[in-house]
Amino acid sequence: MNNPLSHVVDALPGLVWTAHPNGQADFLNKRWLQYTGLVREEALGTGWHSCVHPEDLAEFLASWERMIVSGEAGEFEARMRRFDGVYRWFNIRANPLLDPDDKIIQWCGINSDIDNRKRTETIGRELQDRYRSIVDGLPSIVTLLSPDGHVEHANRHMLEYLGTTSEEMRGRAVGQAFHPEDRPEVLRRWERSAASGQPYDFEARLRRADGAYRWFHTQGCPLRASNGEISVWYFLQTDIEDRKRAEALLFGEKQLLEMVARGDSSPAVLDALCRLVESTADGCYCSVILADQSGQRVEQGAAPSIPAEFIDALIGRPINAESGPCGMATFLKEQVTSEDISTETRWPTWCPVAMEHGLMACWSTPISSSTGRALGAFAIYHREPSTPTSVLRELIEQFAHIASIAVEGLQSGAALKRSEAWLREAQHLSSTGSWYWRVAADTLEFSEQTCVIYELDPFQTITLDVIASRIHPEDLPILQEMIDIARGPADDLDYLYRAQMPDLSVKHLHLVAHGSRDKNGQLEYIGAIQDVTQRHLAEEALGRARSELAHVARVTTLGVLTASIAHEVNQPLLGIVTNASTCLRMLAADPPNIEGARRTAERSIRDGHSAADVITRLRSLFGTKGTTTEPVDLNEAAREVIALTSSELQRARVNLQADLAGKLPLVSGDRVQLQQVILNLLLNACDAMSEIHDRPRKLIIRTRHQADDRVDLSVQDVGAGLEWQDLEKLFEAFYTTKETGMGMGLSVSRSIIESHSGILSATPNQGPGATFSFSLPISESAESVGRTIVRIPPLKLVDVSRHPQ
Repeated sequence: MNNPLSHVVDALPGLVWTAHPNGQADFLNKRWLQYTGLVREEALGTGWHSCVHPEDLAEFLASWERMIVSGEAGEFEARMRRFDGVYRWFNIRANPLLDPDDKIIQWCGINSDIDNRKRTETIGRELQDRYRSIVDGLPSIVTLLSPDGHVEHANRHMLEYLGTTSEEMRGRAVGQAFHPEDRPEVLRRWERSAASGQPYDFEARLRRADGAYRWFHTQGCPLRASNGEISVWYFLQTDIEDRKRAEALLFGEKQLLEMVARGDSSPAVLDALCRLVESTADGCYCSVILADQSGQRVEQGAAPSIPAEFIDALIGRPINAESGPCGMATFLKEQVTSEDISTETRWPTWCPVAMEHGLMACWSTPISSSTGRALGAFAIYHREPSTPTSVLRELIEQFAHIASIAVEGLQSGAALKRSEAWLREAQHLSSTGSWYWRVAADTLEFSEQTCVIYELDPFQTITLDVIASRIHPEDLPILQEMIDIARGPADDLDYLYRAQMPDLSVKHLHLVAHGSRDKNGQLEYIGAIQDVTQRHLAEEALGRARSELAHVARVTTLGVLTASIAHEVNQPLLGIVTNASTCLRMLAADPPNIEGARRTAERSIRDGHSAADVITRLRSLFGTKGTTTEPVDLNEAAREVIALTSSELQRARVNLQADLAGKLPLVSGDRVQLQQVILNLLLNACDAMSEIHDRPRKLIIRTRHQADDRVDLSVQDVGAGLEWQDLEKLFEAFYTTKETGMGMGLSVSRSIIESHSGILSATPNQGPGATFSFSLPISESAESVGRTIVRIPPLKLVDVSRHPQ
């Protein structure tokens, strides 16, 4: 083609060629030859086939053949080898050249390089396939919506969840698969986002392929084109069913625990538990049965959705393996399931009752306390035979745990209320109140009974000044001492003091407390206050009666000692008479013996004093004066009693030996009462030896200072002795071994010694006879130091009954 048009054809931006009507190439422009590296002769005819990629050649020729046959223009794509062996993609377009008769006389074509575009398309497709794989692999539902709210694409998870295909999804309007109750809000929020272009965010239930609804969190964002217009909305939907269930369970558990903490009734709490189970696990019916206090029989719990007749039939049944799944679960403390009650053989009397009320499956789980004690059973029923899924099994385990907490909390609360009621009644009956003191914070908490004891209003603001105003003025130093000790190291407190009420009446109170430190090291006291007024008055009356009884015992002893007393008095009286006669004779002599008369008169005075001393001792011993406490020398007291009884001892032919310790410490007590005890022990010893004729009647009175700062006095005889089994009876009132005895002497003696903080006991001797002894603490050497009350900062007192711990 050697004409001016050939230059134009060679300059065209493509590989230009022509071919005969049969498809044989008859012209290839210069650019075509340069690209392929072939010479014209090699490429003409069918030589150009060698430039087409072998993988594309068959499709290429088939398309070319169809075009030749049809005689119509067309195009196709194929890879052509460059002169350096590299293949590039080309778009091949051909048009037929027709004569006036519309007969093809030649084909004209041009090959355009589209390799860059093809590479871009390939990359795009690869990226699209990669992104599609990523989106399909996401554990969430992803959908793309058009700006008007129709589905353009849904990922694999969405299609599988809904049970549909891409073609069925494409073009579907937004909101169709959502729960009817949630759909209005879904659409309202979508319309608002579509209008404003703001992101979409909402939680709603989406229908699964099997018809079940699950909660999803849907987030949507717009994708904008370069001009700012929204081209597509992409939505991410995350399954939050488990989270919603957990939140519902957590909320339900919180409400149940709040009900338990508020003290709601057991039926109300258990009813709420059952309804929580039924709302969480669809299609089931829940019940809770409890074990009675004996743990042997079933008692009512709750079953809001189960026929009452069925539950009534269970109440009172024994808890064992034969009474049904709930009784069996409680008895065995393990889960018991019956997936089809109609085929069940374990409970022949229970199964017909269950089926009569339309219950065909039961899964029962024991409710156990934190200590492992069986509290009852938690059961889920179905109206069709069924097997619990793994999810439902987890729910059952969780619900059983919640039921355990609730039931144990209810029982603990009920027990606490009973204990509180018993404590209030016990405090009222015993006139005892409790209190708590946090020392660092200076706060006190008083029980209701403590306020009653102090006659305080539990609702008023109570300070230490108010408390001090209730203390008897003479006992305010005791209050100060208690506070001073309590503010020191943790210690135990034990005090008796008097309280004075506004009407000036006096109460005797006994306070005890234990000090300890809390986990933060803060000092605190827990204590009790008891009104012991009646006991104090009774003790005073008992003391008076005891003194009167002691006086009676002493007067009775007076009869026994009549001879000894007469001898003690007669001796100095006879001396006085004799001395008086002698004095008269000496004065009548001539001359009068004045010096002898004076000495005789002095002897008379001496004997008169002796008689007076005897009378004084008798009056003190047998008088009725009140009890006095003073330092007493037991040696001196014993000597006076020995002197008083010496004649009686001699008459009874008793050989008395006094083994009295030197430098014996003093004891504190009533001298007369202690002498009465010594006198009673001596006379009893004499009586015990009155029938002894084969051995000397030996009696030893002994005093000793013991190492534990106590003083002992013992009286040992060699009489008939004692039987071990009779030792305790000796000190009982009206018990006596004498035919004419009253049985009061030793009883009164023990009361006297115990009132002196001492011990009176009797012991058989190794040989004949017995030893009676008493032990007394020695007298304190220093007098009590005077105390003064110091003003203390007010403390806040709180009524425990309104602020329970």
